[in-house]
Amino acid sequence: MTKHAWRALVAIITACVLSSAASAHGFASRDAGFVASTAGFDPLPYAYLGARHMLTGYDHLLFIFAVLFFVFSARQVLLYVTLFSLGHSLTLLLGVYLHWQFNAHVVDAFIALSVIWKALDNLGGFRAFGWQPDNRIVIPAFGLIHGLGLATSLQSLQPSAQGLLPNLLAFNVGVELGQLLALIALLGVFALWRQRTSFSGSAIATNTLVLTAGVVLLGYQLTAATQLRI
Repeated sequence: MTKHAWRALVAIITACVLSSAASAHGFASRDAGFVASTAGFDPLPYAYLGARHMLTGYDHLLFIFAVLFFVFSARQVLLYVTLFSLGHSLTLLLGVYLHWQFNAHVVDAFIALSVIWKALDNLGGFRAFGWQPDNRIVIPAFGLIHGLGLATSLQSLQPSAQGLLPNLLAFNVGVELGQLLALIALLGVFALWRQRTSFSGSAIATNTLVLTAGVVLLGYQLTAATQLRI
């Protein structure tokens, strides 16, 4: 991996850690004001919010990055992305529509745990104990948790009950579009990176860096959750 690529990856993970301090699922104040003032069906702005939320959700992106790291076939990419999307779409829609209430920091801690889990998997941490998790089960399971994070964030803005379901569907469409854009960018990076002989040699260091970012995010969220209870 070139020095420039390393610097880019470190910058991404640094942004991930810094963003957690401002809440990994935070919306800009103008977005919060928009949601609070909107009543009735208004799909395009909600779709935009969903797309931007995914593209600025560094914990989501880190997880996708880790999932794709050792996925080399288009069939597997499609399978894992579809499973992840089904998982987070289900809990996003149900969580908001049924008003499920969860501590946002606890949910984000589990999202950080998903990053740790997949990075550890990439490092062969489970195989060392003679066990290999089935990603066809693990990825959609973590998708359910990521969807709860999305649902918790959107509920914190108190969207209007008028037009809630279609607006929620529009938001989810935006999330999927944002994920698609991120996926295209990541696949482009991997396609170029894998052509270099440095890819295999940097795999351990890269996933260790992702693992470290997940641990930092986990620590921050658990600390924040504990402080809320004091």
